[in-house]
Amino acid sequence: MKLAKVLMCWCVCMGLLQADEPSSASARAASAADRYETRRIHDPNGIGKFYMGREIAHVMGFAGAAWLERSTREEEERLTLLIRSLRLKPGDVVADIGAGSGVISILMAEPVLPGGKVLAVDVQQEMLDRLKKYCQNLGVENVEPIKGSQKRSGLKPASVDLAIMVDVYHEFEYPYEMLQDISQALKPGGRLVFVEYRKEDPAVPIKEVHKMTQAQVRQEAEQPEFGLSWLETVHVLPLQHVVIFQKQPQPVAGQ
Repeated sequence: MKLAKVLMCWCVCMGLLQADEPSSASARAASAADRYETRRIHDPNGIGKFYMGREIAHVMGFAGAAWLERSTREEEERLTLLIRSLRLKPGDVVADIGAGSGVISILMAEPVLPGGKVLAVDVQQEMLDRLKKYCQNLGVENVEPIKGSQKRSGLKPASVDLAIMVDVYHEFEYPYEMLQDISQALKPGGRLVFVEYRKEDPAVPIKEVHKMTQAQVRQEAEQPEFGLSWLETVHVLPLQHVVIFQKQPQPVAGQ
């Protein structure tokens, strides 16, 4: 080891110099902590944690699976129109983030055949078990359950053509970390779809913290580090926005 490097290491150990890495790590930790705010007075349907001015909603647990599967859902939300608006094609790899018991995953499974598959991501193993059983009963073989976490989707980098979140993003406890992870999982040119109940419309019969405005969705998704650009907002559903972003290709060095 060269003398200068030895002296630098010795100075760091003696406290005469500060190591860059711990300092940078501390700065990153402080920045992450500043993203979220906790308030004592808040909507009882929220968790009291705020991100970019928005309160995060309570998660719908396994007990709510029956509501996701209700027979009136097609009439109320027009899921077939949603799937059609995604313009899926054979061979696509699609991620259903917050898949729950698999209603949306199963609807997307056929349009990506042959050769495509649906990666059904959820943090609740009970939901994934229920999803797997439904797929077996229906003979659907191209849906793959994936156990995620509060901060990670479990998806591989640059592996997904389209990721969709249907009425779930507003419940993420760590929305910044999840969007960062999901954006990394998108292929260049891949699309990220938010389906959220329209907060702009007071007639939408959903609790306020379970709704988002299009402006709020864009504010959170278009942060530069995610590399996402708004592509379009599709207005085909009676209650929800379909807000679509596209992953921009990484710039080539020297260009």
